Amino acid sequence: MTSPSAKTVHPVDEVPPLAQLGAFGLQHVLAMYAGAVAVPLIVGGAMKLPPADLAYLITADLLLCGIATLIQCIGFWRFGVRLPIMQGCTFAAVGPMVLIGTGEGGLPAIYGSVIVAGVAMILLAPVFGRLLRFFPPLVTGTVILIIGLSLLPVAGNWAAGGVGSADFGEPENLALAGFVLLVVLGVQRFAPPFLSRIAVLTGIVVGMVVAVPTGFTDFGGVGDADWIGVSTPFHFGAPTFEVAAVVSMLIVALVTMTETTGDFLAVGELTDRRVDARMLADGLRADGLSTMLGGVFNTFPYTAYAQNVGLVGMTRVRSRWVVAFAGGILVLLGLLPKLGAVVAAIPAPVLGGAGLVMFGTVAASGLRTLARVDFRGNHNLTVVAVSVAVGMLPVGVPEIYAEFPDWFQTVMDSGISAGCITALVLNLLFNHLPARAKDAGTSAAVSGAEDGGEPPAAGPGGPAGGAAAGTAGKAGGKRV
Repeated sequence: MTSPSAKTVHPVDEVPPLAQLGAFGLQHVLAMYAGAVAVPLIVGGAMKLPPADLAYLITADLLLCGIATLIQCIGFWRFGVRLPIMQGCTFAAVGPMVLIGTGEGGLPAIYGSVIVAGVAMILLAPVFGRLLRFFPPLVTGTVILIIGLSLLPVAGNWAAGGVGSADFGEPENLALAGFVLLVVLGVQRFAPPFLSRIAVLTGIVVGMVVAVPTGFTDFGGVGDADWIGVSTPFHFGAPTFEVAAVVSMLIVALVTMTETTGDFLAVGELTDRRVDARMLADGLRADGLSTMLGGVFNTFPYTAYAQNVGLVGMTRVRSRWVVAFAGGILVLLGLLPKLGAVVAAIPAPVLGGAGLVMFGTVAASGLRTLARVDFRGNHNLTVVAVSVAVGMLPVGVPEIYAEFPDWFQTVMDSGISAGCITALVLNLLFNHLPARAKDAGTSAAVSGAEDGGEPPAAGPGGPAGGAAAGTAGKAGGKRV
């Protein structure tokens, strides 16, 4: 008989049976694995590291991905948002790290700057928590939409064979990706409830069954991988702290915190657990701790992975313990390189077919959030239109900011951070700054629509004079 307390457990805190934990958790690992190993591959490849060092970076990254995920999902004291959040190395740091690593400082300079950035994120987390009132559905929906749209080209590149592959764009690759996509959709539509929730995992497994005999992949690397590998602190030497490197990584930290805030709010929407200021600060503080540990254990800055946000939305599996189990799998992969080599053998087109569904789900979730916003008689449509346009610029034209300073590229080359900053600024401009007298009534209606559909109560200055103050006050009162 089920106890009364068990009935009140939020879906985020539910612990599914072990078999479901394993299946759902593995699905999350497969969704993020390619992105997780890409960062050490890119940075190590740019530095021309020998294969042994490159393999070391990958296993260290997987180990810390798992630890960072466990901290975020399970949490301790004031660290961890305690939502189903998968952690991985941020791509926002790739450019600066390549510049630092290929200079005189090498890996020790990278790790010194990463440690400082992690400490800064821990200290700045409460500040970001207080900014939550400036993330109404107008902003969060726009950011979630941009996250999904920004990820779709990643799925497209996987479907075509992976960037840089000799057979990129071959019809066979796209056919395999399309086959996996059809399997995922078929399982989701026609399979029993449990199986439909692991539609992505099923699609990847079926895709592998087809890929192996048809020559899309081989497991030759599995035999060359070690059985056991442990990342030791400062394997590549004591960290060094160069001013230019530290400054560039601090900019990355701010960008990462902005992106992570969007991911937290997206997962909060998908799981029906509203993220408040304390939760946001705890989650960002965990990011900072994981980033600091990354600098100690030979890896890089960490952030929430948006592709797994899409998986939460698609499968409707909201338990944080599922993602925590996925973190445990990543720890094993980091300690057992041979297992990691097995997962690495999954061909890109198989991941691409599954990614199209997952990333599209993120974008659709953004549209669902925006459906709660009133677009009549106000400037909200402009906020969404310009923010999405700015966010898509670096996605559609990757070299658009190539002639700008490095710090500007660090911020704006990420479509997510560029779109998020734009949405925040435009929302402040149109909905938070003092309204003109003739627009005061409109501002009040807009604010009410953003924060739940009811106009704010009149402030001391009356409905007109208190419109802008009512916006900030009500948002702050509900979320902070």
